[in-house]
Amino acid sequence: MNTKVSIIGAGHVGATVTLMLAQRELADLVMVDIAEGLAQGKALDLTEAAPVLGYNCNIFGTNFYEDIKDSQIVVVTAGLARKPGMDRLDLLKKNAVIIKDITENIKKYAPQSFILMVTNPVDVMTYYALRLSGFNRQRVFGQAGVLDGARFSSFIAKELNVSAQDVKSLVLGGHGDTMLPLPRYTTVCGVPITELIKEERLNQLIDRTRNAGSEIVSLLKTGSAYYSPAASAAYMVEAVLKDKKSILAASVCLNGEYGLYDVCVGVPVKLGKEGVEEIIELELKPEEKESLHKSATVYKESIKELSI
Repeated sequence: MNTKVSIIGAGHVGATVTLMLAQRELADLVMVDIAEGLAQGKALDLTEAAPVLGYNCNIFGTNFYEDIKDSQIVVVTAGLARKPGMDRLDLLKKNAVIIKDITENIKKYAPQSFILMVTNPVDVMTYYALRLSGFNRQRVFGQAGVLDGARFSSFIAKELNVSAQDVKSLVLGGHGDTMLPLPRYTTVCGVPITELIKEERLNQLIDRTRNAGSEIVSLLKTGSAYYSPAASAAYMVEAVLKDKKSILAASVCLNGEYGLYDVCVGVPVKLGKEGVEEIIELELKPEEKESLHKSATVYKESIKELSI
């Protein structure tokens, strides 16, 4: 294949992203990790699974960033995972050090690539990578609303006993406790969920969505979610490489949209071969706009802590 995607970090999320991209046969794949043998071992394992799972692409593991050369997209999953009781923002300074090194190497070896940030706190790390790389904002975006929307949709599907594929949801704001699920833009085969679920119960599902990551962390005890984040990242990579013009929620840098400036937060975008091809501005209710701005304020404070 001529197309190449690199995944930085060969942990649970990175390895699962690699598997899901291999199954889509979108590109040849490079896994990079600083741990000697980790990326190489997982790449070999995934290669040996190909005859059974039926995909046909090259999967290569390495400890060297120069191997990401000519990548169309670099998916960044490396970083520390949350532990029980740890907020995403607790990870800020430790993961910032990791992201700084990664971004500098992307800029050096894959200067024409898109950067898809998965590492938490994703909104701040997306902004950090944007500023460190010097790339335009179309080329640096974070996986946030796709995952949050998937979680919201899964809870709704279970509640209504319907196919999860029939539920389309929209979640804006930060990827964390300040996220903004929008029930009026969430439907089951076109029917607004506000007509299917009573307000009190719907609010409970919204609360569960806001705390979905923490719920998994508390159950796993020694790690955080990886199947759903990986699936969401693979979905976004596919949207770019296939030029699908998908409308989805991603963390992007706003320059006046929604009345916000110089901060990354989750909003609806059109994702295609040029990356973020359009930022879609919805007419938000006053309380929704206030919630979105609350998310942005949290991340602006974090940005200040990093002295970006």
